[in-house]
Amino acid sequence: MIATGCRRNLCNDDEITMSTLLITGAAGFIGSCFVEACKEHKILSCDSLEHFKNRTEHSKISFGSIIDREKLLQWLNLARPHLSAIVHLGACTDTTQTDGAYLTKMNVQYSQSLWKYATDEKIPFIYASSAATYGDGQQGYDDERSISSLKPLNPYGQSKQDFDVWALEQEKIGYHPPSWNAFKFFNVYGYGERHKGNMASVVLKAYDQIQAFGFVKLFRSHRPDIADGEQKRDFIFVNDVVDVLKFTLLSVTQMAAAERVHRGIYNLGTGHARSFLDLVTCVFQELNIPRKIEWMATPENIRDQYQYFTQASMGKLHHAGYTKEFTSLEQGIHQYITKLLSRSSRSL
Repeated sequence: MIATGCRRNLCNDDEITMSTLLITGAAGFIGSCFVEACKEHKILSCDSLEHFKNRTEHSKISFGSIIDREKLLQWLNLARPHLSAIVHLGACTDTTQTDGAYLTKMNVQYSQSLWKYATDEKIPFIYASSAATYGDGQQGYDDERSISSLKPLNPYGQSKQDFDVWALEQEKIGYHPPSWNAFKFFNVYGYGERHKGNMASVVLKAYDQIQAFGFVKLFRSHRPDIADGEQKRDFIFVNDVVDVLKFTLLSVTQMAAAERVHRGIYNLGTGHARSFLDLVTCVFQELNIPRKIEWMATPENIRDQYQYFTQASMGKLHHAGYTKEFTSLEQGIHQYITKLLSRSSRSL
């Protein structure tokens, strides 16, 4: 059942040992960065097979053993491999996807199957939620409040919300993995996201536009109380996301139960909102090009769902023991643009 033709072929189920870490969405943006950072583990990487082959930014990453996401659940139930943990980062992350049935299949039902497997086999379970569950933000961005009352603005956010609520219900009835932690990712940026196309971060879009045209296109504000470009997001560097995931993984796999990060859902942002104007200014400065912005109207089909402000409340994660300082927007963009320029120069 293990796929062939990729980095390393799993020849024998016996190779899956207690030190093996299963990572879904491994060929995605955050997943590939997390795989790259987990070199001390034996890795079982799960994703669509073509993603491991056609994403050039990930070509130097060692993905360990690889399995197709369509075969994973059947294989797990047949093989019952020994896994140290499951880090479930795989999902449909297209926020413009409107096919509710598809989102339910990919983001809810698939996740439920993995949860049930982790519960029955007593495997620590970490998964990706999303800040999209907070909707327009009128209820704030506090991961300590009642998750079930949140009202996402789009089907993608609703699918993430549906699984979060289901997970909390399973917690209440006592049917859950020995440890489980979810992270509501805010606006993640960093190297390895080019395959996301229109879903890539504004950092990459700004970099590409400046390189090609010398200017950046930004949405105008359609609110009288917010100036153009002053729409704000909690932008988090992908290295910080990886650090939090590794911190949590270490906690749930190597510490006594009383010392682990408590089960539940956590925000994962920086706790500091920054404007799109701040962001593109940083990109212009890194490229040593004068700032030039072309303003455009927010498309009407997304205008009602457009968020003008997001900022993670990070007290819960800090209280759980994570004390490392998050990368500033300026530092993160500097590292990102430096790597983009370096890789671009090598390809010339």
